Amino acid sequence: MKQKIMLLLAFALAVNISVFAQQGGQGGQRRTVEERVKAQIERLTTELSLNKDQQTKLDSVFTNSYKAMEKMRAEAQASGNRPDREAFQKFTNERDEKVKAILTEDQFKKYKEAQEKMRQNGGNRGGGGNN
Repeated sequence: MKQKIMLLLAFALAVNISVFAQQGGQGGQRRTVEERVKAQIERLTTELSLNKDQQTKLDSVFTNSYKAMEKMRAEAQASGNRPDREAFQKFTNERDEKVKAILTEDQFKKYKEAQEKMRQNGGNRGGGGNN
């Protein structure tokens, strides 16, 4: 009897470890819009040498974009449909036009190159990443 209990406990532990590992150790929770924007701004500041004004403006652009996309995703899920890829692409294009107006030509070129590299690598799976 003891052997069966120990075997069940070992199995339950193995399942829990497996689930935790698949979730990346984050409990499966998606980062908030604010967390994603902060990470994005920090990454872009490092990669593109953003000044404070650019950081502030981009914070607003990314926050609005992420919130609009989340709203669209939630509406699609509520209706039982998949999110509209074309609508998401429209949001992305509009966001990039706003980003382009904030960055220098060289910064925007680097921004687009980094986006393409992330897209080829499957994006940032840790919670939104490149939207």
